[in-house]
Amino acid sequence: MALRQVSKKRKFVADGIFYSELNSLFQRELAEEGYSGVEVRVTPTRTEIIIRATRTKNVLGDKGRRIRELTSVVSKRFNFREGTVELYAERVANRGLCAIAQAESLRYKLLGGLAVRRACYGVVRFIMESNAKGCEVIVSGKLRAQRAKSMKFRDGYMIKSGQPTKDFVDTAVRHVFLRQGILGVKVAIMLPWDPSGKTGPKKGQPDIVKIVEPKEEETFSPSSVPAIPPGVRPINPPVNPATDAPAH
Repeated sequence: MALRQVSKKRKFVADGIFYSELNSLFQRELAEEGYSGVEVRVTPTRTEIIIRATRTKNVLGDKGRRIRELTSVVSKRFNFREGTVELYAERVANRGLCAIAQAESLRYKLLGGLAVRRACYGVVRFIMESNAKGCEVIVSGKLRAQRAKSMKFRDGYMIKSGQPTKDFVDTAVRHVFLRQGILGVKVAIMLPWDPSGKTGPKKGQPDIVKIVEPKEEETFSPSSVPAIPPGVRPINPPVNPATDAPAH
């Protein structure tokens, strides 16, 4: 984007719009490739856009053709100078713990005509087999009859309030356009605690208290006390009542 003096408020708004438009573009273009989110890194010389997906080979295309096309579209839409924007594809480490990937998977199952219950239970089982602490899948709309209703599928442990919901719960919402109407799909995954920060947040839950066992007290026997070597006078010599009686 062209460099010009803008206030901090306008800059944050512009960055938010830029991210939202990018995310919307990649959701439409890379839905079949298992698009799972985008990350923007701005350096003084160029802007790096990292696309996370489950099938990175399809994102790159034949000899990198598709990623070059996406780079051209982004640079023309946002007025980047040539060579100042780079697009990279990053593979999702564990797609079973990615809510966006699972919501897209469920969407394609429903579009393919699979029964709602069977599709949702398959997604829930796959998430829980990926070592998630818990998950919740909600499908709402005209599922069978003309009357719309909502179905919930839950498993494991799920928190609903407080700061840990922002740290531990990954959520995604998708819309499925069927002949009888639109279905709404919401997937929420409770991530496990991971000290390395790869599969889950580094910070633990504040309500989980770990009690440390006290150390065993060491007992000293008279034989274990080192003897005073000959010729060395102790700092506080022991008092002998027979010989060291106080003078009257």
